[in-house]
Amino acid sequence: MGDLYIVAIDFGTTYSGYAFSMTSKEEEVSPYLKYWGEEVGLETPKAPTCILFNEHEEFLSFGYEARESYFQMRGEEARKTFFFDSFKMALYNRELNSNVTIKAANGKSMKALKVFTEALRYMKEDALKTISDSTHGRQFIASDFTWVLTVPAIWDASAKQFMREAATKAGIVSSREQNQLVIALEPEAASIWCKSLPADGFIAENKGKEKLDQAPGTQYIVVDCGGGTIDITVHEVMEGGDLKELHKASGNDLGGKSVDRKFQEFLKEIFCNGVWDEYEEKHPNDVQKLMYQVTLLKKKDKSVGISCPMSLGDLAKKKQEIGKYFETVQGASWDEGSIRISKEKMKSFFAESLNGITKSIKEILNKDLNIEFILLVGGYAESQVLRKHIIKEFGGQCKVLCPFRPQEAIVKGAVMFGRNPAVVASRKSAFTYGIRISTRFNKSKHREDKKFTNKEGDWCGGIFKKLVEIDEDVGWGENRIHVLHPIERDQTGMNFSFCRTEKNNPVYVDEEGIKEIGMFVVDMPDTAGGMNRRVKLEIKFGFTEMTATATDEDSNATESIKLNFMSKS
Repeated sequence: MGDLYIVAIDFGTTYSGYAFSMTSKEEEVSPYLKYWGEEVGLETPKAPTCILFNEHEEFLSFGYEARESYFQMRGEEARKTFFFDSFKMALYNRELNSNVTIKAANGKSMKALKVFTEALRYMKEDALKTISDSTHGRQFIASDFTWVLTVPAIWDASAKQFMREAATKAGIVSSREQNQLVIALEPEAASIWCKSLPADGFIAENKGKEKLDQAPGTQYIVVDCGGGTIDITVHEVMEGGDLKELHKASGNDLGGKSVDRKFQEFLKEIFCNGVWDEYEEKHPNDVQKLMYQVTLLKKKDKSVGISCPMSLGDLAKKKQEIGKYFETVQGASWDEGSIRISKEKMKSFFAESLNGITKSIKEILNKDLNIEFILLVGGYAESQVLRKHIIKEFGGQCKVLCPFRPQEAIVKGAVMFGRNPAVVASRKSAFTYGIRISTRFNKSKHREDKKFTNKEGDWCGGIFKKLVEIDEDVGWGENRIHVLHPIERDQTGMNFSFCRTEKNNPVYVDEEGIKEIGMFVVDMPDTAGGMNRRVKLEIKFGFTEMTATATDEDSNATESIKLNFMSKS
């Protein structure tokens, strides 16, 4: 039953949401999307990724409710609480553990794992309630479902592991049911959704009327334009509609939030002499309110007016007349309570982000591929400035398409991925993976400092035995088997140390850029076979993770480890 019931959570930097499917295996998937914002007079496919805790670090609210509560607080109250907004980027490009902390809007810190766990717990409980309401009150529990959690493809392995831990703590899955939680890569999920869309499902006019998955051989780039990351994947449609990855995941951290940051830096430039700094310290909730206006206005390619909060105006007036602040800056003016920003100035806030996206796409188009389409998805793809820029840069080479609801593509595709993870039939390995082994010493081949001697003779230690090479095609559900032998006849255990690197052919495990990513020991209690005993190492590829299992063939003792082979440092 569980494998037919899917809930996909798209945990975004700026906005989050979920979709679900309750159909039987034979039926076509039509994911049902939860809409948010009724309490504030809105109906949106996602809620703001905001979470509010009281001063004792107890969860209060999530989404629109959290934002509204925080916006309405008085200065003193706001300084006491913990309000987190767009906190997902705290996981980008950093080594993570259970004790990492992140900063709330007022500068106070809390454990990141608790913040993510409570956000996921809220989404889980809301999903179960929504599903119950839409099935005539039938009661469900988390274990009735396969859960799909989306993450950026360019995240490091530790960030994906962190999300799995948070989901387990939130009660989405138990430690015994880990296979009921699927980690989906955001641009892959979007690709799965977009390939099944009819021609009229896109904003840009599509040549020809067939869906992408009805045209085997079609190659396309998916650019997932999120709030935090720009996440890019390249796929080819195979016979039957499955996907083959043509280029390993790439991208950067220059999503829509980088535009907001540039805007905030400009406000600091306008309200100089410490005014903005004082404002951030005394009125953290008003700063959030002001920045929310920015996220809505940046979708348009025109000059904008932002109403200046009274609290900011009062602070500014203490130093000088408000009009004077605008005399020293270009591209902004004061207009009876509004801060007017010119169209050109607004565009300048996008420059760094657009240059980053352009560079990433150009690198792919320079490869020996036959790319026909560039698909723009994610909330940031709603920006006219971004869409116009991509069409201007690449419209001559490829057809640039954007689904009508680019924000929904990922979560709907994630539901489809949960039902059939084998749809991504092959991926590119993001790293070269290997294990540490010892081999018979050969002085013409091996470094003298690696030599050691035991009762069986001279050996060379610390050799990198390659399991998978960077950029190698790895099939869904593919198994690779390696057989290893002990280096001593009375050896009672074999130590496996797994490593990864971006080099193609490393020789030793201590070379620069090689990182250990896991280890285990397999028992070998029966020593009768001496040096001829065999330990079988099986590498299994599937989902977005890689599993290694080693078995001692004499005793059947076995050990396993999950290694993330799609991660990117």
